[in-house]
Amino acid sequence: MSRNLILCGFMGSGKTTVGRRLAKILERPFLDIDAYIEEKQGMTITDIFAQQGEEAFRRMEREACAELAARDGLIIGCGGGTVLREENARLLKQNGIILLLDVPLPLLQKRLRYDKKRPLLQKPNRAKVISDLYKERIPRYRAAADHRVRPRKTVYQTAQYIAHTYGQL
Repeated sequence: MSRNLILCGFMGSGKTTVGRRLAKILERPFLDIDAYIEEKQGMTITDIFAQQGEEAFRRMEREACAELAARDGLIIGCGGGTVLREENARLLKQNGIILLLDVPLPLLQKRLRYDKKRPLLQKPNRAKVISDLYKERIPRYRAAADHRVRPRKTVYQTAQYIAHTYGQL
């Protein structure tokens, strides 16, 4: 079977949207780590953060990385914080390559301006929160990634590029 293709990047970078399209193109299963955790825990990420805290969520995330890395041929969409932990990136790289969806900050600001579901953004002055998180995280995403992918004009074109460039690995 083929290695997993793991999409990482800042929240709003298109990991889930591109991942689903890529999975259709390559005829491979797509699994979103956050959705995987939600299904396994029977609660939303927002509720996990509120009831158990971020550290509990990060433990669940590490377990999910280990479980998914043990499988072959998946397209995996990471949560925005997944590969910020070196252990998670190391686990995922055991059987896959990590592709950073390297979306510029102004486009992320536009995509996230009305988002209501991401716990880390539910604060005043959202634009500054996004900018500060981006500046903190982007070097770490780049360090974790095997390759960087800039967005194309459409989701389909981005997925096509990834399929053509990395789909046979």
